[in-house]
Amino acid sequence: MIPRYTLPEMAELWSEEARLRRWLEVELAVVDAWAALGVVPEDDAREIRERASVDPGRVAELERETRHDVAAFVRCVAESVGPAGRWVHHGLTSSDVVDTALALQLRDAVDLLIGGLERLLATVRRLALAHRDTLMVGRTHGVHAEPTTFGHKLAVFAFELDRDRERLRRAREVVSVGKVSGAVGTYAHVDPRVEELVCARLGLRPAEASSQILQRDRHAELLAACAITASTLDRLATELRHLARTEVREVQEPFAPGQKGSSAMPHKRNPVRCERISGLARLVRSHLQAALEDMVLWHERDISHSSVERVILPDATAALAFMLREAAEVLEGLVVFPARMRANLEAGGGLAYSQAVLLALVEAGLPREEAYGIVQAAAARACDEGASFRELLEGDARVRAVLPPERLADCFDPGRFLRNLGPVFERLEKLPVEGG
Repeated sequence: MIPRYTLPEMAELWSEEARLRRWLEVELAVVDAWAALGVVPEDDAREIRERASVDPGRVAELERETRHDVAAFVRCVAESVGPAGRWVHHGLTSSDVVDTALALQLRDAVDLLIGGLERLLATVRRLALAHRDTLMVGRTHGVHAEPTTFGHKLAVFAFELDRDRERLRRAREVVSVGKVSGAVGTYAHVDPRVEELVCARLGLRPAEASSQILQRDRHAELLAACAITASTLDRLATELRHLARTEVREVQEPFAPGQKGSSAMPHKRNPVRCERISGLARLVRSHLQAALEDMVLWHERDISHSSVERVILPDATAALAFMLREAAEVLEGLVVFPARMRANLEAGGGLAYSQAVLLALVEAGLPREEAYGIVQAAAARACDEGASFRELLEGDARVRAVLPPERLADCFDPGRFLRNLGPVFERLEKLPVEGG
């Protein structure tokens, strides 16, 4: 991921230096495991622990000769140790180191993602509770439907984000797996107890079975969780973009002092951060396809997955971390216009209350089709002629014949549409969030 869309902490996690440090961490854990089993002399193990280091420049130099990054790494570490370096990489294949270290990187990356999601979820929950009574019109097909509240709209997103959090937590467990089982996973040259000791030290679970590599369904599951979360953020950003349109203007992205919305039009306050979220979501979703392709390898492994995941794993996690921060900052500074929401709700003289009138007429004794026709005709005139829906109904003799004025007025009370929302907000209040 380019620096523009990469948070510093995620960039550090996926840096070449960090990757080599993780490789060294795995190698040292293996040496200690062999020493615990009496294979590596304790003096040699101690010397390795004290002297082993890795120089990224030297690894790069050796890789130009060996054309193999792990072989170059092993040679570099052995050089830093001296004669005891012969025990480095003892009994291992490259993927024992690479895949186990990758599990550590992925675990750390997911922790950053969950932290970002927690911040956003806490903000969405807080706003939802603060706006539980902020009336607005609900929209289906982009057309006015019935009254809702801005808090209810956000509550729906809060519970979706909670599900995203749970998916990421599950994915974290799935990828937190190591393997130290040799060239085809048969432990031919490494004691299975080494794998157990190494994984215990690193806080990983040993793979139940592996080939030369850990199977890539694990990584695909993580990318699926990332893609779904990115789509939630895309959906949230798209909703805010629609609500920020000039004709709607119910919310507005935070607009900083000195910020410019356009190089040409000084009046512009574009929802650029939400648009950025939507754009990056497309990228994260595309990486899931590549992760699914990476599952299909020849026999005990080929290397076709390697070049792909060197790109998609850092990029997907980095992009999602950036998106989560963007979304949190947008919501934390979101400008809400309750008066505009209420004005839009009452557009057309209360068209959003049509179903309440329909049901009232049916309950008063009119056949449903007749009642529907009366209400639909009034709504059509309100839309096409700019008349008031409510006034048209008040002036309709068929309506007056069955509905007293107070009963018709009751149909236009938005509170009656929201009277059963209490349990939603009770569940929202119980939703566990960090910092919320």
